[in-house]
Parts: sequence; C-alpha cells; structure tokens
Amino acid sequence: MTALPFWKTKRLDQMSETEWESLCDGCAKCCLLKLEDEDTGEIAYTRLHCRLLDAKTCRCSDYDNRKATVPDCVKLTPAKIEAIKWMPRSCAYRLVAEGQDLPDWHHLVCGDRERIHREGHSIMGRTKSEDTVLEEDQIDWVVDWKGNAP
Repeated sequence: MTALPFWKTKRLDQMSETEWESLCDGCAKCCLLKLEDEDTGEIAYTRLHCRLLDAKTCRCSDYDNRKATVPDCVKLTPAKIEAIKWMPRSCAYRLVAEGQDLPDWHHLVCGDRERIHREGHSIMGRTKSEDTVLEEDQIDWVVDWKGNAP
C-alpha cells in the first residue's frame, strides 16, 4: 500500500514551503496581463505576459525579487487562492484548494516537467512581453484561453 501524495492529504496552509512551491506546474497563465472592465468587474486575459517572464521557460526571470520590479505582482498564499478569481481553472493551487486532483500532465503526477508544454497546457510560445505593446493597444491582445477563465 502506497501513501497518498501530500496534495491529497494536506490543505494548502499545511504544506511546507517546498511542497507549496512544487505545486506550481509552470503554465505561466498567472503571469498573463489581465484587463478588468471597470463597470462589470469582468476579467479579460491577454496574450501579453509580465516583463519578468522568460517566455522560453515559462518561469519568472527574477522570482525572488519580482515584487520590487513589478509591484502589482501577486504573491500567492493559501489565504489568497480562494479570493483570487482570475486564477486559471487548471492551476494546481486552485485545484487543491477546491478538493480536486491534479491533472495527469502535472509534473508531480507524471514526473515530467516538460509535458505541460508539449501538450499545450502552458502559454509557452503563444505570448509576447507586455513591454512590446503600448498600453492603449493592450485591448487588442485579449484572447480566450481554454481552461483559463474562472
């Protein structure tokens, strides 16, 4: 009999820092620029990513210091996950918080960190840096990311 994996036995707030960090699947959808309609509160996702995102790896290029460079970067915590309505439906933090299992392509399930990219569950190769587009043109980059809308 094998023991259940930590994400099936622990709440997010019970996880060690290593366990917490390992939940991230590297999709980088949370690094997308999102636009909010001031009247309705509706969130629109774009094909623009944070200037700190390394588009070739789907990883933050300055993870430890990201808040200093990008003050509005949201540092995820167990308490914030349920409150952040724009988190992708496929996000491991969101799935665990909702009592769901991780998808078969998640590296903690399959053992392969690249599978998410090969199967198209990340934004790899499909975005541009927000620095390459004028702010007034960001609306032109709105896209419907499958599985990303809350």
